[in-house]
Parts: sequence; C-alpha cells; structure tokens
Amino acid sequence: MAESTARRAPGIPWRRKPSRTWPIHAILLVSVAFMVVPFIWQILTVFKTTAEVSRIPPAIWPEEFSLHSFETFFSTVPFWSMFAVSAGSLTLRVAGQIVVAALAGYAFARIPFRGGNVLFGLFIVMLMVPSQLFLIGQYQLVRDLEMLDTLPALAIPGMFSAFGTFLMRQAFLTMPKDYEEAARLDGAGTFQVFWHVMVPMARPTLAALSVLTGLYSWNDLLWPLIVSPSGENRPLPVGLAGLQGQFGTDYPTLMAGALVCSLPLVIVFLLLQRQFFAGIASSGLKG
Repeated sequence: MAESTARRAPGIPWRRKPSRTWPIHAILLVSVAFMVVPFIWQILTVFKTTAEVSRIPPAIWPEEFSLHSFETFFSTVPFWSMFAVSAGSLTLRVAGQIVVAALAGYAFARIPFRGGNVLFGLFIVMLMVPSQLFLIGQYQLVRDLEMLDTLPALAIPGMFSAFGTFLMRQAFLTMPKDYEEAARLDGAGTFQVFWHVMVPMARPTLAALSVLTGLYSWNDLLWPLIVSPSGENRPLPVGLAGLQGQFGTDYPTLMAGALVCSLPLVIVFLLLQRQFFAGIASSGLKG
C-alpha cells in the first residue's frame, strides 16, 4: 500500500478496485428473497379474510388485521392433544436415534471387525432408497407387534437411521485417537471409552442430529396416517392436512395453524443453532 501510494502522481485521487464478489452477493440476495418472501406471505395471509385471499389479483396487505384465523384453528383442531402426540413421538424418536446412531457410528469408526466396510456400504446404499419402500414392511412389523394406534409405533421405526449412523461415524473418525489410548491405559473398557471420552466430544454432532431428527419427526405425515388407522394418537401434521377441504380450503386458518405448529421447531433451532452448525462442521460434511 505504501509503494502504490508513493508511485501515485500527486493530485490524483485514490480509486479502490471494484470488488469481484458482487455476483455472489446478488445470488445470495435472490436466494434469501426466495426463502423469506413465502414466509412473509404466510404471515400476512394469517391476518387476511378468505375473500381477500381468493381475490384476483390477490391482496398483498390485509385491509384489517384480524385474529379470527387463530380462533378458527384452535376450535377446529384438537391442538393440545395432537401437540402432546407430536412432542412425545419427537422425544422418543430423537432419544432412540441418538443412542442407536452413536453406538453404531462408534462401532464403524473405532472398532474394526470382519465385514465392517461391506456392512457400512449397505448403510450408505439405504440412503439412496426412498423411505416409502419400507412402509409396507414397517407396517407389518408394527401390526404383528400389536402396536397400531400407539405412540411407540410413531417413533420406533424412526429410531433407526442410516444417515444418523453415517453422520456419527464421520464425527468419530475426525476425533484423535490419543484420548482413547490414554483412557485405555488408565484401564477403561470399550463402553467406558465411548461414554466418558467420545460422547462428550461428539456433543455438537449429537445436537445437529437431534435437530435434523426432530425436524423430520415433527413434519412426518404419511407414517402417522398409516400406523394410526382409527385416528387416535395422530400428530399435528395430520390435523393441518385435515384443514384442506375437498371443495375449498380456508387458507387463513391453514396458514395460522402452520405458523403455530412451526414455532416450537423455530425455538428449538434458535436454542441449538450454534451446536448444530458446529456439529455439521465437525462431522466432515461442511462445504
């Protein structure tokens, strides 16, 4: 900078070179608009009337802000009972998947055994198979166990995830082996090393897996419809789907329900966002 200033002729103003990152910023702004504008439109729709929503061209700003859509939603959908089912299913699924994925990921990453690479390759292949192909087999297992219309039936199939196992394996592979060796020199066994050494180091990845699993569980619609044929123990997405009528839909009520049902996930993500991004970065999936 000193040389360039010295060589510049006196009286000529310094011109900063144009930044070459403006195309990236433009693309990011457009992407943000595509993500944020629908959410803003949803919030505005909540306060509109049905006539304003169906108007052509549509009304962008509501003529009068009204909370009638929230009242209609809470009077139509048994919110608290469905919320309890959604929360219970989410808790069971997240807890079960954390245990299963952490144990399986540690075994694939740190415990060598015959056929381990082949078995892990089968896990990776399962990521390419649509989850709908497993619905018939899972339903038959739940039916044979006489667990239809129960809360565990919603959560147990989601406890076993190939992606969760892959994520935890990648996290354990990035951890140095010195801590394990030091613990084994102190007389710790395999499970003690896993529980007292590896699990505390994998907390960010566990938080990321919890958020991803909770998001999938909270938004799951097809499996609850199949496993709860009598209508008992159905979560909130089923209640939201019931608001869509055959001959018409009350969109302000539907948007109000979607907004209320999404708030718990937003709150959880805000509380765990730091651990979530740290877990994704430490698992080797960044970029």
